[in-house]
Amino acid sequence: MTEALTTLTRGVVRENPVWVQMLGLCPAMAVTTSVANGLGLAIATLFVLVGSNVVASAIPIPERARLPALVFIIASFTTTIVLILEAFAFTLYERIALYVQIIVTNCVILARADGYARNNPPHRALLDALGVGLGFAIALLALSALREVLGSGTLFAGMEHLFGEMAQDWEVRVLPEGARFPLALLPPGAFLIAGLAVAALTPIKRV
Repeated sequence: MTEALTTLTRGVVRENPVWVQMLGLCPAMAVTTSVANGLGLAIATLFVLVGSNVVASAIPIPERARLPALVFIIASFTTTIVLILEAFAFTLYERIALYVQIIVTNCVILARADGYARNNPPHRALLDALGVGLGFAIALLALSALREVLGSGTLFAGMEHLFGEMAQDWEVRVLPEGARFPLALLPPGAFLIAGLAVAALTPIKRV
């Protein structure tokens, strides 16, 4: 139980792919202008990460076919989540389409499938994928929330594009119009906020 819990929680804090390993920064910087966008990409990444890890662990892959086989597995799950988003959350998908489609080249997913899943049984690969996926999701959501509040003055705007009509009233006005900080929605603002977050988490990484 302790080993399983360690495997699950390792990717959330001590090996967080964004804040600690500094991986997946391109999508993290690009789509986190709102919580809805960040959550959409987090769900898509978690889906691909879990699926590819479990399959890579369960199927014996010859060493000489390792890389193309893993890319094919990841691409298959990426295509699946793209079709799901197109069918059920098309408006949100239009906003994050590019970064969902290039999940197949996400170094976080390929690294876990190749470096961990292939060398461990499926149940451990599943726990590892869940931990890393949750860590990635937490990083995206934290960055998204900060940028949306500072840049737009709102929180949970556009959640109806992900959860349907029941989420139309979820938007919360946090800051008045005159108190916004538009730079937070631009790439320089994203790097500034991410840099401050990394600095704040440095003591945790040393534990």
